[in-house]
Amino acid sequence: MMQRFIEELTNWIKDYVESFYSVDGDILTNIQLKEDHTRQVALNCRYLAENLGLPKHEQQLAEIIGLLHDIGRFKQYAVYRTFRDSISENHAMLGLKEIAGLPLLDKLSLTDRACLNFAIINHNAIAIAEEGLERQKLFARIIRDADKLDIYRVLSPTIRPSDDQGYTPLYAEGLMAGKQCDNSYIRTADDRKLVRLTWLYDIHYVWTMKNIVKQGYVKELVDSLPDDPKIMQAVQTLQSYIQAKIEQDTDYERFGR
Repeated sequence: MMQRFIEELTNWIKDYVESFYSVDGDILTNIQLKEDHTRQVALNCRYLAENLGLPKHEQQLAEIIGLLHDIGRFKQYAVYRTFRDSISENHAMLGLKEIAGLPLLDKLSLTDRACLNFAIINHNAIAIAEEGLERQKLFARIIRDADKLDIYRVLSPTIRPSDDQGYTPLYAEGLMAGKQCDNSYIRTADDRKLVRLTWLYDIHYVWTMKNIVKQGYVKELVDSLPDDPKIMQAVQTLQSYIQAKIEQDTDYERFGR
């Protein structure tokens, strides 16, 4: 039943996304970029849920969440011509508004729909909301990991060596302390790199971390940073954290509905 639902949802998403296709090359390129990202994140969600040993139903729900996590991005770009939430609107909230009246989602149970909504609204938050139920938080952890894994892939071709514009101390300090930082203060390319490295402290699962390291995304970012003592110290701390993370036992989630 859930697999049939995924097929129906995939068809709906295809039609929905294609409604934003445009003869404007910039719009089309960015819409298709997010379309490709959506497919990959959905696969990441499914693979991660399978790796966690979750039941088939939960694996399928994770895939559904991956398919819908960025549904707000398409309207966001069509209306605002940007993916920056700070100068447009929160794409997670926009996405929930876009699917709020979708009859197809009525086929989900109330508990599954609650997990879907919670995961979407929390996928781009600095931290997962404490008030969620444990099952809801599980899916939020899965989508956050799956999303970051593919964002590293998408951004990889854009990484360039340091341009000597400097960096904001807030982000070097955040990396050193292992804290997530507010993106609104970003002013240079190196700031963006530091923020992307702080994401690694928010990776929940060994499977995700191993894949990020295996693909060379961490090395790529680190090698492009300026040779600055504060940054290098923060990077050493991060690398020790990563090594400890990937040496942990295989991922496991206690399942409970």
